[in-house]
Amino acid sequence: MRRYPNGKLLIKPSKKNVKTFLDGIRQTIKTAHGVSAADLIDQLNPKIRGWANYHRHVVSKRTFGRVDHTLFSSLWKWARRRHPNKSPRWFKPKYFDRRGNRDWSFFGETCDDEGRPTKVRLYYAMSTPIKRHVKVKGEANPYDPTYETYFEEREGLTCWKRSGVPVLFAISGMNNVDSATSAIQKSPGSQAGAFITASPV
Repeated sequence: MRRYPNGKLLIKPSKKNVKTFLDGIRQTIKTAHGVSAADLIDQLNPKIRGWANYHRHVVSKRTFGRVDHTLFSSLWKWARRRHPNKSPRWFKPKYFDRRGNRDWSFFGETCDDEGRPTKVRLYYAMSTPIKRHVKVKGEANPYDPTYETYFEEREGLTCWKRSGVPVLFAISGMNNVDSATSAIQKSPGSQAGAFITASPV
């Protein structure tokens, strides 16, 4: 977190957090001696995606770029250790190819459920779109059909159905409709940010 002279406040992933994350990623890659590229990707993708999604609401784009560069360096070293007698020209097309505007996209080969060969690809942090958090309007009520469009546009989800489909709302950790209804009735004009919409059940 840093406040600039013009009054702008920017929140970025902390250096300690980034270091801890990358140390864990490097350790996973370093210990993957006899692991195939596809299996290594299966280990890395949930970690990368989870960390990137956690930080996608703050100023993270440059940090994501540095993380991806570190990932590439670690995976390049992994490939060289795996094939010490092969040249970079040999293992580059074996583990890296072009995808979109990325010329060095790490991939692995495996088989699907029907035995057909398929590629699995590494998830890059830069693939995560930055989405700024916007507080919910204080007067917005998810049980009021008037705000149906507002919540749909905000979350991209249908959070209220006039047809009567039940909906769950997470309000301060609540996970059932009765509790949520009771909380709304007790707290009309709830504070901004109190509601987190969930998908219909």
